[in-house]
Amino acid sequence: MTSKQILSLLFLILSMVPVKAQDVVFSQFFAAPLELNPALTGLTHEPRIILNYRNQWPALPNAYVTYSASYDQYFYKVNSGIGANILSDIEGDGIYQTNRIDLSYAYDLRMNENLYLRGGLEGGVVQRRLDWDKLLFLDQLDPINGPTDPAGNPYPTEEERPDNLTRSYFDFSAGLLAYSPHFYAGLTLKHINAPDESILDVETDFAQRPILYSFHAGAELVLVENNKRQTKTFISPNVILAKQTDFYQVNVGAYFRTWYLFGGAWYRHTFTNPDAAILLVGFQKDVLKVGYSYDLTLSDLSSYTAGGHEISVVLNFDETEWAKRKRNQRKYTDCLRMFR
Repeated sequence: MTSKQILSLLFLILSMVPVKAQDVVFSQFFAAPLELNPALTGLTHEPRIILNYRNQWPALPNAYVTYSASYDQYFYKVNSGIGANILSDIEGDGIYQTNRIDLSYAYDLRMNENLYLRGGLEGGVVQRRLDWDKLLFLDQLDPINGPTDPAGNPYPTEEERPDNLTRSYFDFSAGLLAYSPHFYAGLTLKHINAPDESILDVETDFAQRPILYSFHAGAELVLVENNKRQTKTFISPNVILAKQTDFYQVNVGAYFRTWYLFGGAWYRHTFTNPDAAILLVGFQKDVLKVGYSYDLTLSDLSSYTAGGHEISVVLNFDETEWAKRKRNQRKYTDCLRMFR
């Protein structure tokens, strides 16, 4: 059997038992801020556009491929940031696909001279779709020829096709972020309405999207104080703790930048077994920021998955010359440089 057929069978088996879905996890979380916490909406005074691509387990053909695009911006006069995020998550070579559109809002509150508090809200529409024609059932497997006859035609199945293969629902999330010139800490609650994701025509008690609790924190340590025309050399140690039903995850590491180059390394652990070591390299100059990261699988799946690849492209229009001149009197007093 091919990898695609194995994935089809695996999906069918999983669809027959109560399964709690889990969220997409971007290794470059700093380049997917609206996915991490809606309170991170609008960290730049000018528009910021971000594109993300993630291919998890590339040794299996299109096992988990995710695309996303986002826009956000801060509006100084109302101390608010607004944003929009589009995400498409494709599983099992298109057997199961999730499409999502979110709108987010964040309000910035100054607590004292060096401490700020941000609150964020996110609401969106999600559509999940099952491609029935890509499924492979047991009665389609011939002991001699496999899933197709000698002419290459797939064997028919007696499984009954459901009337409905899609599910659409609303999804809501919220977050808080406290930050200063030296540290930041945030808390996120995603799927607070616990939407039902079943494609069945009746309400279920096992297909609700479980609430995702996430805590993230970090700091910014300046190593070299460069002149005004150059970027500071700094390192940003950070940690993310996440819980979704009985699934726990911790991600700890550091981000580093000097001149036009940045990089980083993280270790991701699921509390029951090691998950991955993440290595990052990137280039940032003026408006453009491009990052590539590789997930080196450390679990027992390492021999079968080939890790994971992730690419991010950030267009930060705060870094244009006219925006810098306009911003002279509104300098950032935070440690969120890695997110910009």
